[in-house]
Amino acid sequence: MKNIGLLLIGLITLSCNQSKKESQEINIKSTTSIETTKNFNWLLGKWQRLNEEEGKDTFENWEKINNTEYAGIGFTMQNGDTIQQEKITLKKENKKWNLIVKAPEETEPTTFKGANFNENEFTCENNEIEFPNKIRYWKNGYKLNATVSADDFEINFEFEKLK
Repeated sequence: MKNIGLLLIGLITLSCNQSKKESQEINIKSTTSIETTKNFNWLLGKWQRLNEEEGKDTFENWEKINNTEYAGIGFTMQNGDTIQQEKITLKKENKKWNLIVKAPEETEPTTFKGANFNENEFTCENNEIEFPNKIRYWKNGYKLNATVSADDFEINFEFEKLK
């Protein structure tokens, strides 16, 4: 009887240690997946807007600076002149991705905090400004799509990669 009691205590101790080990492994996996750098390489390249007003041409060019920063420039041309331009940065700071947008006429860039990210899509928000307060990018087959929106208004962008 004494041996059975010792055997049971041993089994309980082993099973508790196994549960603790599994719990530690789950915590390590969760932490690792949260801290893993997202890959936004699907943004890379030169893109031309397909659904632009007649007489205008809009482009976005994206490059990877490093594993925590992607830089883009968006511009619209009309009659050979640049009529609108903005620098766009997708940057990871303090383990969070943010989209930073700056037009030449602005003194300070506007930061949109990362709200949703997955393999081929991200959404960033800034509820402190009127428009846009949400920017969403996603890969759609061979195309790149984006929307800038507020509660009651949305502008859609559809881009095709230039060769």
